[in-house]
Amino acid sequence: MAAPIISSPAAASGPALSAGPAPRYTSALSAVTTLFFLWGFITCLNDILIPYLKAIFQLSFAQANFINLCFFGAYFLMSIPAGKLVARVGYKRGMLLGFAVAAVGAFLFYPAAAQRVYGLFLGALFVLASGITILQVAANPYVSILGPARSASARLTLTQAFNSLGTFLAPLLGSALILSRLPKLNTAASAASIDVTAVQMPYLIIGTALLLISLLLSRVNLPQIVPPTEAAGSAVDADSTRAWHYRNLVFGVVGIFAYVGAEVSIGSHLVSYLALPDVMGLDPKSAGDRVALYWGAAMVGRFGGAYLLNKFSPAKLLAFNAICAVALVLISINTTGSIAMWTLLAVGLMNSIMWPVIFPLALAGLGRHTEEGSGLLCTAVVGGALVPLLFGVVADHSGLRTALVLPMLCYAYIVWYGLRGSRRPAAALTTPPIAFT
Repeated sequence: MAAPIISSPAAASGPALSAGPAPRYTSALSAVTTLFFLWGFITCLNDILIPYLKAIFQLSFAQANFINLCFFGAYFLMSIPAGKLVARVGYKRGMLLGFAVAAVGAFLFYPAAAQRVYGLFLGALFVLASGITILQVAANPYVSILGPARSASARLTLTQAFNSLGTFLAPLLGSALILSRLPKLNTAASAASIDVTAVQMPYLIIGTALLLISLLLSRVNLPQIVPPTEAAGSAVDADSTRAWHYRNLVFGVVGIFAYVGAEVSIGSHLVSYLALPDVMGLDPKSAGDRVALYWGAAMVGRFGGAYLLNKFSPAKLLAFNAICAVALVLISINTTGSIAMWTLLAVGLMNSIMWPVIFPLALAGLGRHTEEGSGLLCTAVVGGALVPLLFGVVADHSGLRTALVLPMLCYAYIVWYGLRGSRRPAAALTTPPIAFT
C-alpha cells in the first residue's frame, strides 16, 4: 500500500522527497479540532432534547427515540454520498459545505418551535445531522492521515477529547436553558404549559457559531492530501477493488455501529434512568447535570488515552475498555441508588477511546479506498438511530434496566473486534514512509 501524499500549493512544482522529515501541521490540526468540539456539543444536546420533547408531546420512549432515528439516520443515508463528495471536492471544501448545511438545520429549530410540531423538529434534526455527517466523513480520515500512521489512534483520540469537551458542556447548558423549564418527570403536568420556545435561542447560537467557524476555516491554509497511486504488485490491493473487500473495515463498520448504538442508548436515557425512584429519583435538571459527568468521563479518558495509545496496543486497549464497560453496565442493572448511578456514568470513561481506535484500525491499509471506507464507517453511525429505538421499545415493555442489556451486547462485540476482528493481512501491516511534494 502506498502512503498518502500530502502536498502544499507552494511546493507543488518541487521535487518529491521520500522519507524526509514530516512538516508540522499544528495549525491544521488545531483548526480541525474545533469541528470535533462543535459536533460533540450538538450531538449531546439530543440527550436534553429527548426528555424535553417527550414531555411536551407526551411521547413514549420509542416515539421519543425518533429524535435519534432522524439524527443518526442521516449518517446512514448521507455518509456514502458525503464520501464521494469529499473525494471530489477535497477535505477542506467538504468541511465548509458540511458547516453550511448544519447551520441551516440549526436555524430550522426556530420555526419548528414556533409551530410546535414534532415532525418539524425531526426534519430540522435530519438537516443538521446531514451537515455533521459531511464534517465527520471529511475530518476523521483527515486527522488519521495528517501525520505518521503509527500515531493515528493517539492523534484522533486527542482531537476526540475536544469532541468530549463539547459533549460535557452540552448537558450542563441544556439543563440550565431547557430542562429547567420542565416539571419532575414522575409528576403529572400539562404539556401545553411547557415552553417549547426554550430551544430556539440555543440553536440560533449554534447556527451562528457554525457559520463563524466556517468563515475562520475558509481562511486557514490546510495541507492538501492527495489519494496515493497504489504500488505495483501490492499484495493488499492486487485482488481488492472496493473498500468493503477489507475484513478489518467490514468488522469495523459493525464496531462503529455497536459503539455508537451503545453510547447513545445510555446517554439518551440517563435522565429517565436517574429519575427512577429505585435509582436516584432526580428531577430533570439535576439528572441532566449528571449526564454531563457521563460525557465528561469520556473527555478525561480521551486525554489520558492519547498518552496510553502511544504506549500500548490500540486494539488490546480497546478490548480492555469494552470488557470494563460490560462489567459496569451489569453492575448498574443489578444494583440501586448511587451505585447504580455511578457505575452507569463510569461507562463514559470506557467509551472514551472506542471511536478513535476503531476508526483508524478499520481504515488501516485501505490506501486509495480511504474516503470510501470513511463513508462506510460513518454510515454505521446509524447504530445511534436503531439501537436506541430498540432500546426504547424494550424499555416501554420491560423497563429501563432490562433495556440496558442491549448496550452490554454491543460492548461484547467490541471486545471481539479488538482481539480478533481488527486484524489485517500481513502485507498491510507495514506502511512505507510518507512522501511529501
